[in-house]
Amino acid sequence: MEFRPDRRALLVLAGGLGCSALTRAARAQAKPKVAALFAGRIDDGGFMESGYRGLVAARDALGVEIGWRDGVKPNRDLLETALRELARSGAALVIAHGGQNNEAARLVAAEFPDIRFVVTQGNVTGANLASYEVLQEESAFLAGALAAMTTKTGVVGHMSGIRVVPGLKGRAAYANGVAHADQKVRLLTNFSGNQDDNPLSKRVASAMIAQGADVIFTMLNAGRSGAIEACREGGAKQIGNVRDWVTVMPDVFIGSAIANSGIALLRAVEDLNAGTLKTGAIEKIGLARPDAVRLTMSEAIGTDLRKKVEDLALAIKDGRVHVSTEWSGAEFPNPS
Repeated sequence: MEFRPDRRALLVLAGGLGCSALTRAARAQAKPKVAALFAGRIDDGGFMESGYRGLVAARDALGVEIGWRDGVKPNRDLLETALRELARSGAALVIAHGGQNNEAARLVAAEFPDIRFVVTQGNVTGANLASYEVLQEESAFLAGALAAMTTKTGVVGHMSGIRVVPGLKGRAAYANGVAHADQKVRLLTNFSGNQDDNPLSKRVASAMIAQGADVIFTMLNAGRSGAIEACREGGAKQIGNVRDWVTVMPDVFIGSAIANSGIALLRAVEDLNAGTLKTGAIEKIGLARPDAVRLTMSEAIGTDLRKKVEDLALAIKDGRVHVSTEWSGAEFPNPS
């Protein structure tokens, strides 16, 4: 991981300034350094890529200097080591992207009290530590309602990988959205243990389809392709998450539960720049900010059904419908 200076600004200054004047001017224009940790691939087409795009957006919009580590396995010891490296890099703010960093960030933040730390999609706080959370459960609840309203078999699915708090909350919200729309619809739900394993995700999706699921909500990263292949082969539809999959593959996706976690990262850097970065708190971002949270729907969804989902979204924003993140029930096992 290394920081790269904004060479464009330095070249402009060099045109009319001497060396010492250039140094003084560059320092005067210096922006905070922000370092981010991604426990996965930044090109995964999902959660990690969304966070990386938020980091780049912060650089482009706010002029901050950025650096990052990616490809780190979600092992606590490895995460701690990476966070310490970032904390020693000269960053004013270290962002750990994803709730799998909760414990590592809590420990490392205490070791570096003069540096600000943020966990996106986390639930930890401290004297120099905050969590910024995009409420993916709100769009997941809408996804559950859409699945229940569109299923023809009365069976819907949910797939995820790593069993972390945001994923569990998203699953619970989806399950409660299904029940809110139609309590008779049966839910098959699975945490496979891996967000990026396509052969595994194809086996899980195929097994769900064999059990009657004709709509599956996928909370996956690079492993989404396997589920897409299974849906195509089995004639099932899918609801995506993180980004708008409807525009990418309209033949498979009838909706997408947007939860742009990159907005949490961007918001944290905005607050750092403005001097309003919170510590000891959890900042929540929901449907009220549609660039962060919303449900997109296919053109194949009829007008009446679309209005029902839109009315439900308004009821959530107004507080008339509560999105519960608690759920218990039987889980669908990984096929052998």
